[in-house]
Amino acid sequence: MRGLLRPVVLAALLAAAVLVSAVAVVDARHSARQTFIALQALHRDRDALNIEWRQLQIERSTWAAHARVEQLARDRLAMRVPAPAEIEIVKP
Repeated sequence: MRGLLRPVVLAALLAAAVLVSAVAVVDARHSARQTFIALQALHRDRDALNIEWRQLQIERSTWAAHARVEQLARDRLAMRVPAPAEIEIVKP
């Protein structure tokens, strides 16, 4: 009887090892999928932020355009380009 018990115990240990290994593989794949989903969400956020950044750069360049600044200077500050007779050149 003792000689028959040893292969059964060995088979049970191997079966338990295979079961533990299978559960570990399933857990690792699940973790990898969750990490990949999080990575995809971060990529979407990055892309949205890049689009917003480009739009803000375009808006900034529009607000700082020379024609717009000149128009505001004329309208709000009543500024004008001086006549050539009003220009004085100062030499050091």
